Amino acid sequence: MNIKFRLILMNFMQFFIWGAWLLTIGAYWFQNKHWSGAQFGAIFSTMGIASIFMPTITGIIADRFINAEKLYGIMHILGACVLFSLPMVKDPGTFFWVILLNMMFYMPTLSLSITVAYSALKNQSIDVVKEYPPIRTWGTVGFIVALWAVSLTHNETSSNQFYIASGVSLLLGLYSFTLPKCRPYAVRTGNKSFANLLGLNAFALFKTPKFAIFFIFSLLLGAALQLTNAYGDTYLHDFAKIPAYQDTIAVKYPAIIMSISQISETLFILAIPFFLRRFGIKYVMLFSMLAWVLRFGLFALGDPAGGLWMIILSCIVYGMAFDFFNISGSLFVETQASPEIRGSAQGMFMMMVNGFGAFFGSRISGFVIDRFFTNADQTKDWHSIWLSFSAYALIIAIIFPFVFRYKHNAALKHAIQHA
Repeated sequence: MNIKFRLILMNFMQFFIWGAWLLTIGAYWFQNKHWSGAQFGAIFSTMGIASIFMPTITGIIADRFINAEKLYGIMHILGACVLFSLPMVKDPGTFFWVILLNMMFYMPTLSLSITVAYSALKNQSIDVVKEYPPIRTWGTVGFIVALWAVSLTHNETSSNQFYIASGVSLLLGLYSFTLPKCRPYAVRTGNKSFANLLGLNAFALFKTPKFAIFFIFSLLLGAALQLTNAYGDTYLHDFAKIPAYQDTIAVKYPAIIMSISQISETLFILAIPFFLRRFGIKYVMLFSMLAWVLRFGLFALGDPAGGLWMIILSCIVYGMAFDFFNISGSLFVETQASPEIRGSAQGMFMMMVNGFGAFFGSRISGFVIDRFFTNADQTKDWHSIWLSFSAYALIIAIIFPFVFRYKHNAALKHAIQHA
């Protein structure tokens, strides 16, 4: 079987698993279990907690002890078992620990899937830079298909979403053992310290002002990403409590509406090279922050009836908000970090976004929503919630261009020209 097709199938299932529950777990939590917002914020923080340390641990294991594709399969099989057990949990405290265990198995597979794909392509002398992005796009397609499948089967508030994710996770885990071998290689430590081996030497980048500022804003934008992941689907579900909106498409199939965000994401990726060449990386990052302002602001003003166009536009804007910072940020790290620590620096970028950003964003937002925007009858003031999130993104956007002093250099221009 063609190796590119096999990797497409791997990426499709990888993100199908996530898409089956990531955006709809809020509806399950609030509509089915009726647990609190602060506790839900803790649930979403598990992604950040797992992202801080698990990818490093599994990376060391794959480098030294076991084939990456086998470790990848084992993690997915264990994740399938945990996902299958989630509907059996009866209290939010236990739910936190079970979902944390699931994220400890799932989050490392994001980087392991890249390792497996790169190894398979290089072993067949296939250009990774040219061929991998189209393969990875099918991961986003898998995420979208999962959202649609859960929505069209009316499982957004049902525990069935976890069973669906569990089944695909088990299938991917077994399939992983048929992928091309990605053997561990002996790490040449030489004079390297233990800190170098674990990639901790990349923390020295914080001594450089441009990197320190960049990583701080990565954390802040990572928090914004968790706000939309955690509450977008729940926000649309809550309109069902208002008679005027009960029969609207957005209320009946909120996950499908939210999937427009992922469709937009695939399209904005194609626009990044043009924007980078035309405006430069600093302003592309700024555009991302302004897009977050619009993302949240349009949610605040929209509704499933006459204001549906604002909700749809918010989902379209998400593509710019997500891609323009994540892709351009990765390019910034690639061109500005020294060659010997580029891998560690990229890991730190992801740790700040998906690790610390996810952790603090979910924890703080859950507390704030419970404390200031939840009424006595447990209904939520979504208009004020989204406006406060929009104000948060606006403050970041106003500060960023004044503190992040950076101009194009030759390395970045060359990278953009070949993007």
